[in-house]
This record gives sequence, C-alpha cells and structure tokens, in this order.
Amino acid sequence: MDEFQTGEEASFVVDEVSSIIKEAIEGAIGGNAYQHSKVNQWTTSVVEQTLSQLTKLGKPFKYIVTCVIMQKNGAGLHTASSCFWDNSSDGTCTVRWENKTMYCIVSAFGLAI
Repeated sequence: MDEFQTGEEASFVVDEVSSIIKEAIEGAIGGNAYQHSKVNQWTTSVVEQTLSQLTKLGKPFKYIVTCVIMQKNGAGLHTASSCFWDNSSDGTCTVRWENKTMYCIVSAFGLAI
C-alpha cells in the first residue's frame, strides 16, 4: 500500500520546479547562439530533462511540460494558459530564460493524482 504523503512531500513546490527547469535549459542550450536547425533538439531535450527530474521527485503528480524557443528579432510573443483545477494541490511554474540571441519559455503543470 502506498504511504500517505502530507504537507510539502505531496505539494507542488514552485521554487523546486523552477530550479529543475532552469537546470534543464542551461544543460540543453547553455551558451549556444540561436540556430534554427537545433531548436527541435533543444526543445525536446528541455522538456524531457524537466519531466525526468520532476518524476524523480517521487511526488503523486501527473506533469505537463511545454517549451517555446524563439529567436530574438524584435517580434512579439504573447502566451496564456488557463486551468480548472484544485488550487490546494495542483500548481504551475513558468520560467523565462534568455541569452543574446533567443528566448526560452518553459511551463510545467503539476496535477495531483
């Protein structure tokens, strides 16, 4: 039988998730300049690494991770999300990362099981 988890053990901790996302971005993109041919590889790496580390936390959540990489060229980008969930257990974390040539926006959603 599964052990009953309470408090922080079973909660979506935004600071913890934010650190995981930042590490995944740095690991995948790091100091690279924007290259169109690498974007698919980078986005896949960021979401898979983030998902892998979130799963290793062993918390009772289903996760959704999205990643957008955009070249810095003066164009605008607007995003929005809306969720119908339990605010006491579910959560989201969005990280905006940038370097001189690109933006990377990663969102992770945690839905309690």
